[in-house]
Amino acid sequence: MTESKGGFFKHWPTMLLGLAVAAVLLVAVFSYQLNQTEQAVVTTFGRPEAVVEPGLHFRWPFPFQRIYRFDKRIRCFSGSSGALEETSTGDQHNLVVGIFVNYRISDVTRFFVTLENMTKAEERLNSLMRGAKNAAFGRYAFDQVINTDGGRMKLVEIQERIRQELARQTAGYGIEIIGVGINSINVPQSISEKVFDRMIAERKRVADKYLAEGNSEAKKIRIQADSARTVKLADAEARALEIRAQGDAEAAQYYAVFRQNQELARFLRKLESLKSVMRGRTTLVLDTDTAPFDLLKPGAESLPGKAGSGKAVNGK
Repeated sequence: MTESKGGFFKHWPTMLLGLAVAAVLLVAVFSYQLNQTEQAVVTTFGRPEAVVEPGLHFRWPFPFQRIYRFDKRIRCFSGSSGALEETSTGDQHNLVVGIFVNYRISDVTRFFVTLENMTKAEERLNSLMRGAKNAAFGRYAFDQVINTDGGRMKLVEIQERIRQELARQTAGYGIEIIGVGINSINVPQSISEKVFDRMIAERKRVADKYLAEGNSEAKKIRIQADSARTVKLADAEARALEIRAQGDAEAAQYYAVFRQNQELARFLRKLESLKSVMRGRTTLVLDTDTAPFDLLKPGAESLPGKAGSGKAVNGK
């Protein structure tokens, strides 16, 4: 009896280790944990029973229950096979267009029942994207997709139209379409030269328009400048006539004085002539009897007075 008890206590660490391992295995079999980015559908004998959120949960082991995990974050999907495909515009021009879709699972139970997993879901979404893209671009003309004038382009409107169509078609799959974008637009080689010629012609029309506007504006400026010049010349001529009239009036006063004293007038004219001739360093050999150099004769520096006084001076 004593020996059996001693043998039991001798092996108790091994037994405790075995119990711990068994407990860990039981917890692993009968529980599961979801991350913060996940949600799951629990099926019992293949039938969806519950939707669980992140955390630690208990379950019955397979084949009683199975756990299907799904990522609840927003996914970006650019299409699978044929992501870049030709599509036609409303005026029958071909384009090579690629789009992407941002989506997330909004109803995980409906998603699981209708699409089962992400692979099948994106295969279905790829087909829907192709149809919605072709339908949207078919409503618009070529120059509303590719154009140098940003005001005429309708890419934002096309993206929104594709998003609305995909949202309508995926509503029964438990998918929410967050947004749609165009990541590539190319022109096939067969029509690229025509596109470039059209773009050159459009830019030339714009350049001609700006050139015509510039010429018109220059003409207006020249007309305004000529008009302003004419007005200023007229004002200047009027001012000149006014000044000339004032000068003539003042000159008339001096002429009246000169008529009263003709000897003084001749004397002043001679002085003005001397100032003009001898402005610089000048050497002249002339007869002093010649006007106006007769002023250089002795006695000529005296200012002549009236006619009678002039004779008195000469007598001296």
